[in-house]
Amino acid sequence: MKLPRDLSGRELASLLARYGYAVTRQTGSHLRLTSTLGGPEHHVTIPQHKSLNVGTLNAILTDVAAYLEMDRAELSEGLFGS
Repeated sequence: MKLPRDLSGRELASLLARYGYAVTRQTGSHLRLTSTLGGPEHHVTIPQHKSLNVGTLNAILTDVAAYLEMDRAELSEGLFGS
């Protein structure tokens, strides 16, 4: 699945809430999300930009998918699929 090109950091944070992530703090222009669903706490830092770079989005999704023990494509489909 092709990654969206116009996704903001805030939008990604709200989409990741489906998988148990919640914003725990904000430092400058970065959001820190935390989840405890897959066992120990997992932290993800997301820049709060108008649109995330595709490489940054890919790295975040790869990290989250590894924590949730699922394929990145499956996670992308769950977040951005119809």
